[in-house]
Amino acid sequence: MTKIEKIVLSYSGGLDTSIILKWLQETYGCEVVTFTADLGQGEELEPARAKAEMSGVKDIRIVDLREEFVSDFVFPMLRANALYEGQYLLGSSIARPLIAKHLVGIAREVGADAVAHGATGKCNDQIRFELAVNALDPSIKVIAPWRQWNIRSRLQLSEYAEKHRIPVPSDKRGEAPFSIDANLLHTSTEGKSLENPAEVAPDHVYQRTVDPVDAPDTPEIITVGFERGDPVSVNGKAMTPAALLTELNGLGGRHGVGRLDLVENRFIGMKSRGIYETPGGTILLAAHRGIESITLDRAAAHLKDEIMPRYAELIYNGFWFAPEREMLQALIDHSQAFVSGEVTLRLYKGSASVISRASPCSLYSADLVTFEESTIAFDHHDAEGFIRLNGLRLRSWAARNGR
Repeated sequence: MTKIEKIVLSYSGGLDTSIILKWLQETYGCEVVTFTADLGQGEELEPARAKAEMSGVKDIRIVDLREEFVSDFVFPMLRANALYEGQYLLGSSIARPLIAKHLVGIAREVGADAVAHGATGKCNDQIRFELAVNALDPSIKVIAPWRQWNIRSRLQLSEYAEKHRIPVPSDKRGEAPFSIDANLLHTSTEGKSLENPAEVAPDHVYQRTVDPVDAPDTPEIITVGFERGDPVSVNGKAMTPAALLTELNGLGGRHGVGRLDLVENRFIGMKSRGIYETPGGTILLAAHRGIESITLDRAAAHLKDEIMPRYAELIYNGFWFAPEREMLQALIDHSQAFVSGEVTLRLYKGSASVISRASPCSLYSADLVTFEESTIAFDHHDAEGFIRLNGLRLRSWAARNGR
């Protein structure tokens, strides 16, 4: 085994990473620094500090990354209208490169030669963490305990915890009913009771949204303001990125917006079923497409739609820091120069529907498109030549085929 002098561990304070912390200390016999990222997961993070102290950790980092998460990762992704496999808003995928960035930063600061994570050998997150570290500092070794130790189940985790006197909450004993990952953009639930896609997910799976059936019977009208492709206000009130997403999460959750039951294709090669709740993100996607509809040129908008699946796949597969993602980002960001204005949406029974949009940079011309008399010169006879030229190849094709 390569000699390791110091490790920075991505640490939540939960059962898995508490055991990983002890295992790293025993296996490598070196100092372990813990790093806990506050991404708006809605949990009290100080217990993580207390657990790390109990395990003898001297250097404990708990960092509030909510604003950076939304402004530097979620919003750039939103500019692309990114959806993996046409549905998934990439809530877990986009958080991993940010965590990896700070793992690497702390490792450099404290002189650590390795970082560690708690992702399993079946999941996408191991790839996302490690590709990010490769791109940011290839000299840093990555330790993935789930690929090294002989623990294979939650029961074995509990037995290890009991042997080493690591506290295990009563609700974590035995096999958990499902696994939850949360941040300011979404809540993801998967595993165990959700593994059969033929079974309806139980109601208690949902953490962030009410059942659309039980949502208010009266629609709620909201307005989202944009500047250069990024949301900046809700109902006329300017907000920081994290505050804005938090506000929309509350509004959307109250109306059951943003639920998704998805069977997706993992990068590693298997299908998995997950329940996602992304209320604020769902509202922002609808609003962003709404403001783009009047501010983007047709060809530019269509080009964005063509590259979006590739861009989303890069994020899902862990290539946030890859040159091709950065190249696509430059194209996307260039397209947003005039994507400013306001979009009004109706929230009702699980839907977020655009009902109006306005922009000082609008390309929409009511005078040009009207069926009534127009002040803009438009010769209807021009359409005849336009159609004949576009139909030329079709007439040639039909003649050859004897039509």
